[in-house]
Amino acid sequence: MELSEDEVLHILKLIDESQFDYFQLEVGDLKITVSKGDPIPLTAAPQVAAAPAAAPALKPAPAAASAPKPEAPKAAAIPPGMVPITAPILGTFYVAPEPGAPPFVKVGDTITEDTTAGLIEVMKVFNSVRSGVKGIVTEMVAQNGQFVEHGQTLYLVKPT
Repeated sequence: MELSEDEVLHILKLIDESQFDYFQLEVGDLKITVSKGDPIPLTAAPQVAAAPAAAPALKPAPAAASAPKPEAPKAAAIPPGMVPITAPILGTFYVAPEPGAPPFVKVGDTITEDTTAGLIEVMKVFNSVRSGVKGIVTEMVAQNGQFVEHGQTLYLVKPT
């Protein structure tokens, strides 16, 4: 049995609306893993980036040592008093629902915690990015069509 794209999107919508934090489904060769909130680490590298002191044995590994480097500038670039809107997953970031449409948010917009700030596409599935903060958008950090990683800053917001 194979699942169509519509069936996969329906499953993802049901999970998004549910109270489950983690869901895994295997049908034939298709494997779907969905996690809300903090991702479940698939390799040792994210653990090193998240808690370098807790995993000293992993630091000497070349892949683990190079993984945190992109995260350092993102964290350092957040000015005091600003709150980042970050990517909940990795994928291609889009600022509008479709080409030519107005962006979900622009610099200067006042947003709430539930405002959709963009979309991230992973394997033809679009996931909305909620702002999670109430305030005024002061800077767009990620560009439309840019590949982003989990936790990467997309926008900066001055909380109100």
